[in-house]
Amino acid sequence: MVMRADVWLVEFEKPIGSMTQQRWPCVVVSPEEMDEFLSTLILAPMSTRELPAPFRIPVRFMGKDGLILLDQICTMEKSRLIRKLGSIDEVTMAKALDVLQEVFAY
Repeated sequence: MVMRADVWLVEFEKPIGSMTQQRWPCVVVSPEEMDEFLSTLILAPMSTRELPAPFRIPVRFMGKDGLILLDQICTMEKSRLIRKLGSIDEVTMAKALDVLQEVFAY
């Protein structure tokens, strides 16, 4: 089962805009209840490029500093998941959810 805060390597069919790679690590932001019933997930890409902004959450993952790009959230089919890379910590996930709530509340 896919869980919120999991980080997966995801296969993007055609990179769009600033996403230049075809495979990208992404954090699952959708809740497990949603993931259980749908074939899609809501994901937020991660990057090690230094492009800070108020809606990008700093994260340390697999020994690297990076950002969770909440301005680039997307919905993807679960079939695009390649492999689980790990999970982000609870504090970082809470910050990400707080930012998403703020973004969508207005």
